[in-house]
Amino acid sequence: MSHSSRLGADSVSRTLAHSRLGVPSVVFFVLSAATPLTVVAGVVTTGFAVTGIIGLPIAFVAIAALLALFSVGYVAMSRHITNAGAFYTYVTHGLGRPAGVAAAYMALIAYNLLQVGLYGIIGVAAAPQLDQWFGITIDWWIIALAAWAIVAVLGVLRVDVNGKVLAVLLLSEIAIILVYSIASLGNPAGDEVTFDTLAVSNLFETGAGAILALAVLGFVGFEASVVYSEESRNPRRTVPMATFTSIAIVGAVYLLASWSMSVATGPDQIVGFSQQYANETIFVLADSTLGSTWVDIGHALFITSVLAAMISFHNTSARYGFALGRERVLPHALGRTSPQSGAPVVASVLQSVFGLAVIVIYAALGLDPLIELFFYLGTTGGFGVLTLVTLTSLGVITFFARQPSGENAVRRVVAPVIAAALLIVVLAVALANYDIMLGVAPDAPQRWILPGIFVVFAAIGVVWARYLKTSRPDVYEAIGRGANAATGMSVVNLDDEVGQPDQQSIR
Repeated sequence: MSHSSRLGADSVSRTLAHSRLGVPSVVFFVLSAATPLTVVAGVVTTGFAVTGIIGLPIAFVAIAALLALFSVGYVAMSRHITNAGAFYTYVTHGLGRPAGVAAAYMALIAYNLLQVGLYGIIGVAAAPQLDQWFGITIDWWIIALAAWAIVAVLGVLRVDVNGKVLAVLLLSEIAIILVYSIASLGNPAGDEVTFDTLAVSNLFETGAGAILALAVLGFVGFEASVVYSEESRNPRRTVPMATFTSIAIVGAVYLLASWSMSVATGPDQIVGFSQQYANETIFVLADSTLGSTWVDIGHALFITSVLAAMISFHNTSARYGFALGRERVLPHALGRTSPQSGAPVVASVLQSVFGLAVIVIYAALGLDPLIELFFYLGTTGGFGVLTLVTLTSLGVITFFARQPSGENAVRRVVAPVIAAALLIVVLAVALANYDIMLGVAPDAPQRWILPGIFVVFAAIGVVWARYLKTSRPDVYEAIGRGANAATGMSVVNLDDEVGQPDQQSIR
């Protein structure tokens, strides 16, 4: 093979497949990560039971509005920067390379925690159903390994194949949520449809900060639309439409489901009902209105809902690894893609290896797959994403302050500034109520250790960026550029863009 041919092959192997995803496919990836049925069955009932506050439906509306406001600047920035690194890239161009690498490391751990945490819940959820339906008794970790194998195989296939699988799984789980919700509204407690849980005043009760923090967990994944920008058809159109569509759909589904549950039990009984039946609340209500067959369908779709989320988070994690490998912030091999599928095969395989290791360790040590794997790691991953959204909102403000890029004042100033202020408040509230979200005592070590993981990884990222600046300046200068960055800036100007007169002034 000639030298030029080798260069061409390497170029192809380090580029994601172009123009394979339209708006619907990106929406399927985003909504699958949000796991609507898992949120309705788990987060909603946990929110009612733990906080004792009935305002969760209106909290979902408030968070949807906040994230939509954040997305105004987020997707405006996506029109000028197209890169699978998303948070990493945006923070880099807004706040500088050290902050960008810190955000990248935080994103890697956050999405990996979200992904591997799901192996715990799928094992716990599927085991009793297999016993009930087929009389088969299987340990949770065997089911987790079966799910792991499916995700690992799909992870190295074409991204549009993953999109088609997610489409089927997602539409099915949303359909069952709608069926359950309509049945609950058709059988209200006391024969009266009530709207008490939709009162805005519920957001101002003592402890309402906890339900806002929990509501955020239901939207994790909405931000992933930008991760697929390099693989989207017409990303300037696809990314904004997919982002706002996803937020609207998720918000509407959560509002309907949580409100209808309160109607079925009565607003004054939803807290006690959720405390009694926990994650089975929605299925107990369905059993009383629709019968056991619909409950079995719901349980089956709950399992596939978790599988869909695994696929989505796996793809997101792999693309972050790919973006960092492509720019040599992590080993360059991670930036290699399959010439046949265009998938980030090395990063995907590495994510699968990590998932396998977690399953094996938890099984070998006999750790609780529901609490210590799913709940602890999932909640922590969600908190990490909230932290990254907040950091990115600041990056959006500074990026447009230096480079207006033809965007109007609402997109580059008004919406980003308001969103950043509100996100900082929500982040502070989430941290203050972290013990409630985990369900542990205020002085429990997990209360600080788990969110502290992101401080550690952020620090590692900053140190590594500083090392690259002094020891590998060529790599440092390319941070945040990507293969398809469309900012029109030179590499040197990136330092000027972060408020520095030249490269030597970056520390």
